[in-house]
Amino acid sequence: MTIAEYLESQLVSYLADLRHLVAIDSGTYDKEGGNLVNDWLVARLEGAGFTIQRFPQGETADHFLAQLSGSGTAKIMLLGHCDTVYPRGTAAQRPLKRVGDRLLGPGTCDMKAGLISGIYAIEALQKHDFDDFQQLGILCVADEEVDQRTSIPLIMESVREYDAVLTLEAARENGDIVTARKGNVVICVRARGRSAHAGVEPEKGRNAISGLMRRLLAVDSLAQPEAGITINIGTISGGMMPNVVPDQAEASIDIRAFEMSELERVSAEIEAIFARPAEDEISFALDRRLASPPMPRTGAVASLEQLAVEVAQSLGFALRGVSTGGAADSAFAAQAGLPVLDGLGPIGGLDHGPDEYILKSSIVPRTALLAELIRLICGVNNE
Repeated sequence: MTIAEYLESQLVSYLADLRHLVAIDSGTYDKEGGNLVNDWLVARLEGAGFTIQRFPQGETADHFLAQLSGSGTAKIMLLGHCDTVYPRGTAAQRPLKRVGDRLLGPGTCDMKAGLISGIYAIEALQKHDFDDFQQLGILCVADEEVDQRTSIPLIMESVREYDAVLTLEAARENGDIVTARKGNVVICVRARGRSAHAGVEPEKGRNAISGLMRRLLAVDSLAQPEAGITINIGTISGGMMPNVVPDQAEASIDIRAFEMSELERVSAEIEAIFARPAEDEISFALDRRLASPPMPRTGAVASLEQLAVEVAQSLGFALRGVSTGGAADSAFAAQAGLPVLDGLGPIGGLDHGPDEYILKSSIVPRTALLAELIRLICGVNNE
């Protein structure tokens, strides 16, 4: 029995497990729900022989690292997250349902199906007595969906001892896996002017909103989408009442590019715009942070991609790697120096919305791809 045949025989169990996890609310700050998902994953991994380290957190569920030793030389890490974007009560409102080939439910695509596929891929390898790895790891974090995170240092430290990282996010809607991601910098701008009565003596005021908007138009002109450099002015707020010249305003700017040097260049140009002498007497304060580093398609990543293409061909379907503008934990693994492939879960889409789904028909082939890719990486490493 091949790995794919074994996984086909386990599909009913897989779907039952997916239904169970989708029925658990596990929004990032739903600590109880997130830990219920973790408890299920940990119990399954302990049953497969993994040792577990759990890292309790204050506001979120635990992060955990599961590790299994084998007889080979390769060290492979699977990376995922247990949190979703949905508030408590969503799971009860939208239990898993099937519409044609689509399995809909909160967290199906992002990324409960991927976590389950990771477990089933490992169990399939064990069913075939495969242990030609030195170490298999699964790192599952609980805060991937928010900005304020405790897991990033854990990701970067945990992956360092591994040879490759395979991320369990879903494949793109067309089946592509991800081999490069843009990094993104977020700049928050606070403008300060002077308030005044908008009708009686507006000339005594200094309109912070107008001053901020003039500079944001200059910021917007720095985008170079043809070169992969995008700028999004995502939020803007300010003022108190229509009859008051606003003395304060704020905006947030999202900058994305495939190269860290480009992120740094554009960030510096934006900072220079707000550092110019202010004829309108508006002052500005900026906060800048790297939200996610780029995930470059290095030579090592290209080699992993080729292995994945070969595995897919052996399983009877075509595969290709693509670049994307979205950020993910894979970028932090890449920043730590590891070759990373992303999008190795089932095919899915419409994340974070009411129609989020995975394709039922993709579960077996994509889980087989993951299992066979692990086996092939180990074979290359052991040569």
